[in-house]
Amino acid sequence: MNIETILLLIPLLPLAGCLAAGLLRHQVGRAGAHWITILAVGISFALSAYVAWEVFYNDLPVLNYSVYAWAITDGIRFEIGFLVDSLTALMMVVVTFVSLMVHIYTIGYMHDDDGYQRFFAYINLFTFAMLMLVMANNFLQLFFGWEAVGVVSYLLIGFWFKKDTAVKANLKAFLVNRVGDFGFLLGIAAVLMYMGSLDYAEVFAATPGVEDQTISIFPGIEWSLMTFICICLFIGAMGKSAQVPLHVWLPDSMEGPTPISALIHAATMVTAGIFMVARLSPMFEASDMALTFVMIIGAITALFMGMVGIVQNDIKRVVAYSTLSQLGYMTVALGVSAYSVAIFHLMTHAFFKALLFLAAGSVIIALHHKQDMREMGGLGRIMPVTAITAWLGSLALIGFPFFSGFYSKDLIIEAARYSDRAGSTFAWICVMLGVVITALYTFRMLYLTFHGKSRTDEETLSHAHESPLVVTVPLVLLAIPSVIIGYFTVEPLIFGGALADSITIRTVNDTMIEIADKFHGPAAFGFHGFVTPVFWLAMLGVAIATFVYLFRPDIANWARTRFHVIWKVLDRKYGFDELYQNGFAAGGLKLADGLSRGGDRTVIDGWLVNGSAHLVGRAAGVVRRFQSGFLYHYAFAMIIGLVAIVFAFVSLR
Repeated sequence: MNIETILLLIPLLPLAGCLAAGLLRHQVGRAGAHWITILAVGISFALSAYVAWEVFYNDLPVLNYSVYAWAITDGIRFEIGFLVDSLTALMMVVVTFVSLMVHIYTIGYMHDDDGYQRFFAYINLFTFAMLMLVMANNFLQLFFGWEAVGVVSYLLIGFWFKKDTAVKANLKAFLVNRVGDFGFLLGIAAVLMYMGSLDYAEVFAATPGVEDQTISIFPGIEWSLMTFICICLFIGAMGKSAQVPLHVWLPDSMEGPTPISALIHAATMVTAGIFMVARLSPMFEASDMALTFVMIIGAITALFMGMVGIVQNDIKRVVAYSTLSQLGYMTVALGVSAYSVAIFHLMTHAFFKALLFLAAGSVIIALHHKQDMREMGGLGRIMPVTAITAWLGSLALIGFPFFSGFYSKDLIIEAARYSDRAGSTFAWICVMLGVVITALYTFRMLYLTFHGKSRTDEETLSHAHESPLVVTVPLVLLAIPSVIIGYFTVEPLIFGGALADSITIRTVNDTMIEIADKFHGPAAFGFHGFVTPVFWLAMLGVAIATFVYLFRPDIANWARTRFHVIWKVLDRKYGFDELYQNGFAAGGLKLADGLSRGGDRTVIDGWLVNGSAHLVGRAAGVVRRFQSGFLYHYAFAMIIGLVAIVFAFVSLR
């Protein structure tokens, strides 16, 4: 089997599984649905791993080719094609592996759900869409994958469509992402207009030629063309990767089933924006202003969304706000031109955050779908596998030395520290403060859920038990890379040039050169981590959480009362929901109502439709008077007409 056939099978197998489970559900049955879809994703993962092996270890050259031409117009080719390099190979393995774990986990989590087969069809379709996105070699296919994952996300967030909250959540996700996608589409349109192509290679080659070109957005104001294009494209990333202020959809999306929280909102879809900016690094490197914008947005998201996680009581929402914060870290790395570090953190985060979401789902199963941590406690004794794997994922999340998250998060902080970009000091302060915040909300979640006195009612507690193997096996398999993958991949990915064929960095922007001089291997890096300020900031957060939530829980209530205003601001998520609902949404409804009253009812219905009808009626009433039925009336009218015609003819002569 040649490599092009393998690459074609990788996305098409999940698509075939989706069609089989969805369209042939009566023929294949419930068991058949999960076997077909899991087999499809499993083979796709195995083939992706083979491609990654060939890319990283056998030096497979970069493959960039068209599968077929979708349309050709005015000399511009719109194609479906694949670009397979180190970045693509890495993303393919991450997407398919996490998807495979989620598929297996779903057997246990959705066992009694009426939409069991529909769910498997959806997650297979999502895997296909995400693979098409990361394998694209042009903006057309990128946009197709971008919108396809959005559509499937909409279906999955609102999977339990009889729940009013789920319907509102998926509508919210849809509307917010449309705002981001509008900017994304503007950026793609500008690329086509000024560079004459949608193919990555051709666009990257044309970028230096338009770097000094300007564009007039408003009369008399000139913008750098590359700044405009990159900011528009990043607005799309802000929606998909949930960056402030387009972040509001992601916490509400927890209304969907927990496996979707792991697949979409931790490991794959929300990282599409991070991947996109890294893929388009030759373009973003042409605009310092755009990179500064990216960095500042990421820094704000990393700190302030993490702070909201401290006051959340729903276990899934804590992990959701953690995801927002970690996406902010990745965005900061992009903004300081540390693209490889952003992708490195994307990879490590995919494993430990998927693990934490699935561990939260395991707890929810045990407690019959209770999600409030105030009604938990002491579950570690009942659910040891879930508790241990959650601990491992949490240690990776806070960046404990030698865990995977330590290597990627510390490198982001170091990259921000060494960057000379305007605003980098602000970004560094935000990510440093975020270390304390991350440790605080993470260990608060661990203690309230698995330790201390049980606050669960006796009836629920009597039925609580460890989850079945189809749930715990994926937890264990995700825990392994959460612990070790950072140690084994930091050197080749960051300092060994493994991503050099897919990422472009200008020497003046390369913050990793100075860090590389101080890197002496993953072991030395790990041991050094115990004496850095980052480690002690993390331990400060752990210490606060331990003291408050294990030994003095009354302090939490005191702090909530004492700092009521701050708590209220965080609990209301800085008022973004109210702003959008009472400002933009309400304003939009009022504008629509005004247009409906003034334009639709008055002008269209009143003047055009009803007015024309009234005019015809009145004209008919006048004309009707001449239809008397008397012959002499008609003869008189004919004589009058003939006289008028003769008079007009004589006058014209």
